[in-house]
Amino acid sequence: MDLLTNDTDEIVAYQEMITRLRNRIEDILKNYRPVMNGEIYLSGEDVCRLLHISKRTLQQYRDDNILPFIQIGGKIIYKESDILTILEQNYTNTKD
Repeated sequence: MDLLTNDTDEIVAYQEMITRLRNRIEDILKNYRPVMNGEIYLSGEDVCRLLHISKRTLQQYRDDNILPFIQIGGKIIYKESDILTILEQNYTNTKD
């Protein structure tokens, strides 16, 4: 029977595999958005990243009633379907 240590190739390979799996799980959890009644809700940071806008621009969109939002206490969230609807309504085809 061989002695397995932390320097054994087999153990090193398992440790690397576990590290890769842990990193992948962390990436998935970082981008995971829970679904509630079939709807995905996004944070302000998510919307800013999605639309490539600043937090200030997002605030202006709320102030101007461009983007619908839900405010619970101090937390503001956005329905993903509302964002997609607004994008579709404001789509302009320049090939006409």
